[in-house]
Amino acid sequence: MRFGILGPLEVTGGGTGGGTDDAADGGPVVSYAPQAAKLRVVLGTLLVRANEVVSSESLIDELWPEAPPRTATTTLQVYVSHLRKTLGSADPRGGRESLVTRRPGYLLRVGADALDTAVFEDLARRGHQALRDADFGVAADLMRRALTLWRGPVLSDTPHGPLLDGAAVRLGEVRSTVLDERIRAELHLGLHRELVAELQELVAEHRMHEEFHAHLMVALFRCGRQAEALRVFAMLRRTLVEELGIEPGPSSRRLQRRILEGDPALSMPGARTGSGIGAGSGSAVRSGAAGPGATDAAPADGTQGWSPALGALPPADPRFAGRSAELAELEQLLRAAPAGGCVAVTGLPGTGKTALAVESAHRVADAFPDGQVFLDLRRASGPPPTGAEILDRLERAPLTGRRVLIVLDHVTSETQVRPLLPLAPGSALLLTAGRVPAGLPGLRPVVLGPWRPEESRRLAGLFTEHGGPAPGPGAVDEIAGLCGGLPLAVRAAAAQLAARPHWTPATLADRLRDEGGRLDALRAGDVDVRARLLEAYAAAPGAERRTFRLLSLLPPGRFGARQAAAALDLAEPRAAAALDALADERLLAVDRDGCHLPELLRLLAVERLELEEAPEVRRAAAERVCRAYAAAAAQPGRLADADARGLVRLARTAHEAGLWALAVRLTDATGGWVEEDAEAAYTLALDAAVRCADRSAQARMERSLGDLAWQYRRAERAHELYAGALAHAREAGDEEEAGRALVGLAELRLDAGSAAEAAALLEPALAALSVPGRTRGHYEASRARALLALAQDGPEGAETARAWFGECLRLAGALRDHRLEVYARRSLRALSATAGGGGAARRAVEIRPGLWRIQPAGVRS
Repeated sequence: MRFGILGPLEVTGGGTGGGTDDAADGGPVVSYAPQAAKLRVVLGTLLVRANEVVSSESLIDELWPEAPPRTATTTLQVYVSHLRKTLGSADPRGGRESLVTRRPGYLLRVGADALDTAVFEDLARRGHQALRDADFGVAADLMRRALTLWRGPVLSDTPHGPLLDGAAVRLGEVRSTVLDERIRAELHLGLHRELVAELQELVAEHRMHEEFHAHLMVALFRCGRQAEALRVFAMLRRTLVEELGIEPGPSSRRLQRRILEGDPALSMPGARTGSGIGAGSGSAVRSGAAGPGATDAAPADGTQGWSPALGALPPADPRFAGRSAELAELEQLLRAAPAGGCVAVTGLPGTGKTALAVESAHRVADAFPDGQVFLDLRRASGPPPTGAEILDRLERAPLTGRRVLIVLDHVTSETQVRPLLPLAPGSALLLTAGRVPAGLPGLRPVVLGPWRPEESRRLAGLFTEHGGPAPGPGAVDEIAGLCGGLPLAVRAAAAQLAARPHWTPATLADRLRDEGGRLDALRAGDVDVRARLLEAYAAAPGAERRTFRLLSLLPPGRFGARQAAAALDLAEPRAAAALDALADERLLAVDRDGCHLPELLRLLAVERLELEEAPEVRRAAAERVCRAYAAAAAQPGRLADADARGLVRLARTAHEAGLWALAVRLTDATGGWVEEDAEAAYTLALDAAVRCADRSAQARMERSLGDLAWQYRRAERAHELYAGALAHAREAGDEEEAGRALVGLAELRLDAGSAAEAAALLEPALAALSVPGRTRGHYEASRARALLALAQDGPEGAETARAWFGECLRLAGALRDHRLEVYARRSLRALSATAGGGGAARRAVEIRPGLWRIQPAGVRS
């Protein structure tokens, strides 16, 4: 079974005649492309993101970009079911199973050679490398083969939503690059005559594409048609001036001059054609020759590729906000930089390193009166440029004797920078990098973290610049928090609002709260947070990528080497070294309080763990982490709220892995400090207890759920749960849990006005819970006994209640539970304040911490 999206959607296979193998062996090939437009949208979206999980939300947005129907989720499930049948028909041996449900959506497994885009990008990568290696024949052949895979615009027969639009733009750019590099290779091979007609068509179609015009100028010049070559330049200049008000770039102007001069070197395929200074001329880059290993990678068509030009900084962004402290630091470092000064902007992916570098370069422009040079070292495919290549490009700019600022964006290694040093006096180097390039003399780093809340609030304008409703400060704070404080993510969120006028900031925040779909929601056009984070992840060594994936099993928040050791299955010292290595790759945030995975990186790590680690590896690692946290939580000391939330999350992890006893143990370890989603947490633990046939644990969870139902005044449900807890505790022989269940039932009877029935239940409960070691249950029984005494009018009842609340205060101190201690003190103060007021018709009684009841006088006994 094979797929094609470089043109109309294609699905071909051998069908029932033998599946993909028969088709590959020359058997009958049948088209199985869906006819229904909606099915093509779903399949096309899954193919654009082949072998990745695509969230249901993204698919729904693609199917109904304007307003999804209320039945969108159900309809999507129907479409997926139809696609599975189609894939099963195309490949009976495994087509149906290739489309799997994977939280939070679906994943389509596709072989590397079964999808035309994968084949195209592999051929493009190999052709690019061959071009770099000056193997022009191989490069041209590979790129021709890549281009023949295109049958038309991406998914030309399929409606496009935001995801498909973005993919079409990206693939179109890659195709343009491949076409450009194929022409370069063929010019090196002397095929200029054969290229003229094709290039004339290309410049007619792409009237502002300077590279294609330059290729045509060189081809015509080499054919002896100098005047026509100059007319091509004139046509390009007229188009740019009339439609954009700009002149052609420096490379095109240099090429025009050389054609005017009839430069004979331009007629020779493969000749060096740069117009800047050569090696050894003492440029602002450095003194001396280019040195061993310097390469001459100039294209054969007379253009400068990504060669620099003075004053070539990207324009300043008028929407730039925040980073005032870092900007001030950068400005001070660059203005005070000694000869050959080097400053690096580094930090987590998505923190806005490039934007900050460009903004600071504009602000210090007056300190470098001869201009700035900007080089983006990213490449669409193939390895990043070497230091020798960068030096070669820089030495073509007219930098001799000038004071310039050189900005290198996306540096990946110190080896890219070292050949440039030392700089000539008066010049400085500003670079951006995911990690600090080690070993560069005199390097001054400026490290970026997430935006601070006050910086994020300055971005409210981003959410209104397209006419949307203005979010309040609270909404901005929440959206920025859900974006992890990353500028790139906040801009993606703002772009989502702009693309969906029917959304409000509250709608956006609601989409972002869904962890499973958050990264999908942070993709708008060419602003793709997941893609940016994936770049950083893919650039890291394999060992660090594995560390990154496994750390996603730890609960959100700070951790240290001890917790990481459990996830990584390493001794603590080795785990500490692994954390340091991951921090060096800027995939882990570290400060004096410990380590943490920034939220969006954590979500990416969760995805990669699911996609790249085998189920047995994930289960074993999850079990190690859960056991380590359960053991740590069993140590004396009060849990922080964040710790309790982490244990609840781990209990969920244990449940998903089928580790039933561990799920119960982790929930027990919260010590009742579960606040958010407490009912869901105890319900999950109850299910785990039932599955592992632990009647005592079942009683504990039923009693905890009974407490919650009672607090929400759902008395009937609370009675049902307490009764179940009592039965299961007695079945397990657990006297403590039986006693605590009796206390719950007694409080229900007391609330219903049956003091005598409550007293009858409390008597055996107190007997069971007064045993040493059952302090919390003893506290609960003493509290219920105090409330029973309050139900009696007169001083005698008040004094009895005072004695029991005093006992509560003593037991709370033994438990070191501040919340229970405060409750006991508050109850005693209330008794003192109402002393002598026993005859009041009604009084407020706090029956549990934070839970009040209006107590009528004369409760029935």
